[in-house]
Amino acid sequence: MESDRKNVPRLRQLNDIERATSRKASESWQMFTIMAEFIDAAERLSEVHPAVSLFGSARISPAHPSYAVAVDIARRLSDAGFAVISGGGPGIMEAANKGAFEGKSPSIGLNIELPHEQVTNSWQNISLSFRHFFARKVAFVKYADAYVVLPGGFGTLDELSEVLALIQTGKTRRIPVILVGTSFWSGLLQWFRDRLVGDGMISAQDMELIQLIDEPANIVDAIFAFYEERDIVPSETESPPHSFL
Repeated sequence: MESDRKNVPRLRQLNDIERATSRKASESWQMFTIMAEFIDAAERLSEVHPAVSLFGSARISPAHPSYAVAVDIARRLSDAGFAVISGGGPGIMEAANKGAFEGKSPSIGLNIELPHEQVTNSWQNISLSFRHFFARKVAFVKYADAYVVLPGGFGTLDELSEVLALIQTGKTRRIPVILVGTSFWSGLLQWFRDRLVGDGMISAQDMELIQLIDEPANIVDAIFAFYEERDIVPSETESPPHSFL
């Protein structure tokens, strides 16, 4: 085969021993920092339940209508017994932490180290710091019993698409995924129906994974309604050995 004749470099084959040693040390250290983030998240969040991960733009100011909506949703969730998990930064994340902090249940921030935009807000009972996006993203899904997604940019869309893909493929259990803001999300949902369903990229049933709800009180009711027919604690079949983590 042609591929057998290609020169595929390997770290062990480097003639420059100093360079190889330095590269291996760097890669090993990075792996340890990743492990440390997973361990810290497990240590501090494994017994915090039930919980809801709440997402939205970091660029929304306190004067924006979505900010007040996020505070209201988070406060209602917190008073209903749900810890609220956000990205720990400004905008919707701050609103989520603020509402939860003022409620009865823990306000959790999964902060990320970024060169701009991410400034830790002060409304956190539990604050974790991540260097690696994917370790942080695992924590958002792993410790959440529901996803509530307000208007946001690429990061918000990334979190939304990831949890939908994990549920769709059976890599994580099904949880409520609720979009807030009909005027913001309706165009995207229609595109999902027209293009993703219409072109056979997803099935029509996959659209049932998403709920679109605007009223904060109805969001809390929808989460409770979802768990009326199932235990909020994952069953053995919902936590398979091949799960994403």
